[in-house]
Amino acid sequence: MKKILVANRGEIAIRVMRTAQKMGIKTVAVYSTVDRNSPHVKFADEAVLIGEAPSNQSYLLGEKIIEVAKSLHVDGIHPGYGFLSENADFAELCEKNNIVFIGPKSHAIRVMGSKLAAKEAVKGYDIPMVPGTDEAITDISEAKTIAKTIGFPILIKASAGGGGKGMRIVDTEAEFESQMNRAISEAVNAFGDGSVFIEKYVGSPRHIEIQVMADTHGNVIHLFERECSIQRRHQKVVEEAPSVVLTPELREQMGQAAIKVAKACDYVGAGTVEFLLDEYKNFYFLEMNTRLQVEHPVSEIIANVDLVELQIQVARGEMLPIKQSDLKITGHALELRVYAEDPLNDFLPSVGHLEVYKLPEGTGIRVDNGFEQGMDVPIYYDPMLAKLITYGKTREEAIQLMLKAIADYQVKGIETTLPFGTFVCQHEAFTSGDFDTHFVKKHYSPEALKDEAEHEAKIAALVAVKQYLEDQKLLRIPTN
Repeated sequence: MKKILVANRGEIAIRVMRTAQKMGIKTVAVYSTVDRNSPHVKFADEAVLIGEAPSNQSYLLGEKIIEVAKSLHVDGIHPGYGFLSENADFAELCEKNNIVFIGPKSHAIRVMGSKLAAKEAVKGYDIPMVPGTDEAITDISEAKTIAKTIGFPILIKASAGGGGKGMRIVDTEAEFESQMNRAISEAVNAFGDGSVFIEKYVGSPRHIEIQVMADTHGNVIHLFERECSIQRRHQKVVEEAPSVVLTPELREQMGQAAIKVAKACDYVGAGTVEFLLDEYKNFYFLEMNTRLQVEHPVSEIIANVDLVELQIQVARGEMLPIKQSDLKITGHALELRVYAEDPLNDFLPSVGHLEVYKLPEGTGIRVDNGFEQGMDVPIYYDPMLAKLITYGKTREEAIQLMLKAIADYQVKGIETTLPFGTFVCQHEAFTSGDFDTHFVKKHYSPEALKDEAEHEAKIAALVAVKQYLEDQKLLRIPTN
């Protein structure tokens, strides 16, 4: 594999290109008109304009991307995450055009892309699943009967869904119909498919995912877990590895379950198996993400691997260079997704001009970044600017380093999730490890963030006054 096209933008495009460069592989960037001067375009060996700013006129044009790849004699396409990364038709298109899709085969993407098909595929592998329906449903009266059998509270989920869309928690029978109608409507709008399924709602769950890697020679390994319970709108903001609640025995059980899920769909490459963990330490299969995850750096750090390098090696037909017995957890890693969002205004996107944009540096700090000072943050794409990752020998060290790195991260011109990261890292529920996916609902409010900022400003002012008075004393000392 001598040349790879990265069918993505921003930090993940640069992340993939860095590894390709390290492996002596040439890279091709694709970009939209609004991304013409983006860092990923400058970083690549070659770059090609593929369309206008909206993603459906640029980054989602699979056939156009294949055309570019063929014209530049590209050997493989890495999709990153988002856009075409979980598009089975695009993976198939690559296969048909003799271009290696650096990811799983289209069959695995199709199976795991439907939550119901995924459940069906893993059913025979003795993997725990949340009680619920085995097939998609749109009939409201039939759905209500099933919900009563399972017992409230229940969760309605879009079968084709992701990112929290088409998802409704229903606490009582009285609100079932209205919530079911909303979920179907949202699913139709987001995915063009109104089918939903119903499952028991797990109270106080933690969102634990297992990183897996599989080659074409039948080897499947897991690279431990990531704790992804700090979320807003069902989307992750803070992730860490390892989780504070998993025992070595539970880690091994979940790791083996994740390997079984991968085997259930003949998986190849990097993938993530997501589980819910209830307050009694029971775990349930949720879904599989058939791509590299946003939060993959925390796994790389604690397992001391380069996941993109492994993806490329597997895509070249090589055997995995590591066995399960070679892997061990070293230290602790945290990641904060630095979104261009306003945490004081319901995390709404905050697009604009990056007047100041300076990254923190130092031992134990990694920033996977896609922007630079002077750039505009476009409204057309996911609002993530960068991922801030810290690593320490212990969890406490990683948290303290994250607080320092956030303080050193300078951004002016837009609002970001950096202050929210500080709020999380200083909150007792997080530092003690006693939290679940309801952390934001239970503990966070814009007022709490404002109060914390004001408290910190007062401390800083008092320190400054104390220093000033001490300086004045020194000045008053007579010099004879």
